Amino acid sequence: MKPITRLFDFAYYQLETHNLDAALVSKKDGEWIKTSSKEYINKANALSRALLKIGVQKNDKIAVISTTNRTEWCILDVGVLQVGAQNIPIYPTISSDDYEYVLNHSEAVYCFVSDQEVYDKVLKVKGNTKLKNVFSFDEIEGCENYTKLLELGADKSTQPEVEKRKSEVVPADLATIIYTSGTTGKPKGVMLSHSNVVKNILASMPRLPLMEGTTRVLSFLPLCHIFERVLIYIYQHAGVGIYFAEGIDKIGENAQEIKPNLMSVVPRLLEKVFNKINAKGSELTGIKRALFFWAIKLGEQYEPYQANGFWYEFKLKIARKLIFSKWKAAFGGELHTMVSGSAALHPRLSRIFCASGMMIMEGYGLTETSPVVSVGMHANQHFKIGTVGKPISNVEVTIAEDGEILIKGPNVMEGYFKDPEKTAEVMSGDYFHTGDKGEIDADGFLKITGRKKEMFKTSGGKYIIPTLIENDLKESNFIEQVMVIGENQKMPAALIQLDFEFIKEWIERKKFDIEATPEAICASELIISRIQKEVDKSNQGFGKWEQIKRFELTPEVWCIEGGHLTPTMKMKRSVIFELYKELADKIYTDV
Repeated sequence: MKPITRLFDFAYYQLETHNLDAALVSKKDGEWIKTSSKEYINKANALSRALLKIGVQKNDKIAVISTTNRTEWCILDVGVLQVGAQNIPIYPTISSDDYEYVLNHSEAVYCFVSDQEVYDKVLKVKGNTKLKNVFSFDEIEGCENYTKLLELGADKSTQPEVEKRKSEVVPADLATIIYTSGTTGKPKGVMLSHSNVVKNILASMPRLPLMEGTTRVLSFLPLCHIFERVLIYIYQHAGVGIYFAEGIDKIGENAQEIKPNLMSVVPRLLEKVFNKINAKGSELTGIKRALFFWAIKLGEQYEPYQANGFWYEFKLKIARKLIFSKWKAAFGGELHTMVSGSAALHPRLSRIFCASGMMIMEGYGLTETSPVVSVGMHANQHFKIGTVGKPISNVEVTIAEDGEILIKGPNVMEGYFKDPEKTAEVMSGDYFHTGDKGEIDADGFLKITGRKKEMFKTSGGKYIIPTLIENDLKESNFIEQVMVIGENQKMPAALIQLDFEFIKEWIERKKFDIEATPEAICASELIISRIQKEVDKSNQGFGKWEQIKRFELTPEVWCIEGGHLTPTMKMKRSVIFELYKELADKIYTDV
């Protein structure tokens, strides 16, 4: 077969080399529906023929908005790309106004939606866009279904035109525009060519422990994000069966059914999983409770490659059999690797999960870098806890004088769509300025130390890296979100959103007389005192100038819909600060 140079080549490569019976698997009406490699390609070609019939031209933009990952997404991806058009994925959770902005900015001519909720949001703004039509994956009254396009493309007489269009797509052509979920201002459209993403995929592949043709993966992180999308192409190349989770709330249930070997995760998910496990452990009594917390303590000391010696490994073997095997069973029992991205993972969590036998491989990258810059790998001594691994083979990482991470390589984007000024702001020659700060250790491992724009100085001239403090505080079962503030103030402080679900269970377990509403919880002196203990515990790991002296609790849940978080769950710091300006003023009054 010819070398893979375009994104749709991966599906054809899979057909030629693996020809799977279960290439893509989605659950519908309680049943896992398998799509073979051959059916995948046949449907993609039918869709391409239909797109030509409805007048899709080279470089037309086709938007796709899906609440969950699903087989149709991948079929659409190949169908769109091989006729020379571009796939414009949009986060489903953003507002109708943001839909309107992205649809207009990208000049999308057609839009595919997953379900009624997304369709309703698109319908609100459709009249203000250039959309000619909207198609749906689910059956929705009043919306043309995606299967109608497959029927339209059933006639194979126009396949030669598809083949002609396909042959005209070259690696340098634009493949997709991905709108970043910026923490400030309107999202920027990151232009990625086929070559950008393909070269990133091929260089990243050796880092994943995939057993060709046998590994099962569970996919649930949004395909509209380049991280999961690149993993999907990697899985296709490896001949791996991809099972799409029904939703984030069904991950445990779906994992039990399909018994995945590998999945991608984000730190917040791991934090929530661990907090639930820890809460259940706290309910145990006697020897069971003692064994549970002995295993946790052992896990906190974990070092890879048996660096702790024989006696530690012997104890770990016992802990895995008695305690950690139950954790693994919750994920189906056969999960050996989780790839973590999008934010920093606390080293303690990394140690505990690795000790349990589910290895966490942290990676680092940005949408603008297609996305992989570096990623850990357990083989060949490429794994070190507290780092994001070593850079992949074709990516050059340089640390600037001010500590900023600069990236050079074939994965660096073509630029921001219709925004040469913003493109120029982040490029110095061939180097992309990430905005992140980091360091490379003596062994070549990259460590992220903070976000350049998020660092601030107190009035005493001391630098504070808020993410380090925030990540430590979020280790607490009681804390869901936290934002450290204090720029030009005497000391750092924190705005805290509690984990109300955990606290309600805790109140019930302890039989405290506290009304279980967010407002009552945040006003309770007993709760405030308990959070102070958590803050005091965290403060022990930081210098005096970094320690949180005061905090305020917010009764609202920080969420995407409320404007607190981006679609990738990053805090919109300026928005949160404005929303809780009165609380911030209260903190610094009479200090």
